[in-house]
Amino acid sequence: MVRRPDRLLNKRSVSPTIIVAASIVSFGMIVLYFFGRSYWYPIYMKVAGKRTVAEVIADVGVDARGRMSAAFAESAISYPPERVTLLATKDSAKLEVWVDSDASPQLVMSYDIRALSGKAGPKLREGDGQVPEGSYRIEALNPISSFHLSMKLNFPIAFDLKHAQAEGRMEPGTIIFIHGKALSIGCLARGDETIEELCVLTHDVGKENVRVVIAPSDPRSAGLRAVGQPAWVTELYRAIENEFRRYVSPHLEVS
Repeated sequence: MVRRPDRLLNKRSVSPTIIVAASIVSFGMIVLYFFGRSYWYPIYMKVAGKRTVAEVIADVGVDARGRMSAAFAESAISYPPERVTLLATKDSAKLEVWVDSDASPQLVMSYDIRALSGKAGPKLREGDGQVPEGSYRIEALNPISSFHLSMKLNFPIAFDLKHAQAEGRMEPGTIIFIHGKALSIGCLARGDETIEELCVLTHDVGKENVRVVIAPSDPRSAGLRAVGQPAWVTELYRAIENEFRRYVSPHLEVS
């Protein structure tokens, strides 16, 4: 004789519990993926194996160059160009890609910055959440970033260190990146496809031929004001204004 269970599981009473539990787990996984990536991704890379810059460029290069080709063709600029300047404005969350030429710079692409932190004003100390302001270089491409891919800026430069020392700021901050995803604590988050394009462009041009100029707002529209900032920021803003005013396209109104 086959023994049957005395009571069948009541689906109507169990389903809501399962749904709630599944929702909590799903939400937790999403939060962990985006906000805990800096913790689990390095562990994942140790297991899966690290990628080199060459491997990443080989992997994403064809598609990234394909996405950029229309913009370069429209500007009648051969790829790769010799020199590139990236102009970033914090208040409008814009990143412009300019090709430097002997004749005059040409605007090739413009991106929306997906995320950045802080407010107007330079980065003064580690952990202040500020995106730096000034003119920087790409120090390295990072193929194993916790935020897909990233490009490390050479912050702090001598100018930053000089004023930090004068003001007794022992930790002016380090490790500033332009990276993928849409989360930032002092960096510029660009999203995955865009950071692929910028990394490939930087690789093809040569990182020594790429400059990054970051401003609190666009000084081509209105001058920068160092309100509530240290006195030396006036000098910094004057230098940033001079940099930006070299790059003017027809749609920009310059004051």
